[in-house]
Amino acid sequence: MIEQSLLKAGIKNIAGVDEAGRGPCAGPLVVAAVILKDPLAKELAQVKDSKELSADQRESLYEVIISNCLSYSIIEISVTEIDLLGLHKCNIEGMRRAVNTLEINPEYVLTDGYPIPGLTTANLAVIKGDQVAISISAASILAKVYRDRIMIKLDQDYPNYGLAKHKGYITALHTAAINKHGVLPIHRKSFANISAIIQAGK
Repeated sequence: MIEQSLLKAGIKNIAGVDEAGRGPCAGPLVVAAVILKDPLAKELAQVKDSKELSADQRESLYEVIISNCLSYSIIEISVTEIDLLGLHKCNIEGMRRAVNTLEINPEYVLTDGYPIPGLTTANLAVIKGDQVAISISAASILAKVYRDRIMIKLDQDYPNYGLAKHKGYITALHTAAINKHGVLPIHRKSFANISAIIQAGK
């Protein structure tokens, strides 16, 4: 575990940062940052990459992480911003915002895959970070649960699209719904599949 090495070096207040929602063609991008009280705590033993957990496990661990952190921040980036600035730029900006809005200044920042240019705090981009750094795994769970809750709520606003099921990802069900019912304000119009449907006049 990366945190173990940092703690041995006397570095505390380690922030993990991760996102949820890069791939979907609908809904916001969500980025979370979290500073765990003790990354090695037994209460966090079940924390791992959010993709390896069931929805119920993530919901349960969400509360465990909140109870065992010094500070956390969750940033929501709108479809409008994604379409205007581009997904990658929004992801980097979201990570920067998430770190900068933590109530406690971290001594070190671990991010999943992408570095954060211009961040004054020492930081490390970790390949597959949500699999090897518990702080990043914890952030991935916060981001995923938060975003899933948004998509479930949006499913109530737009009941014909199956958003609660596929969470805005490009599935056959989702594509069929868009072709039948049209493009929504929550769809990312800069994404190729949505752009193609708009150009086709659907």
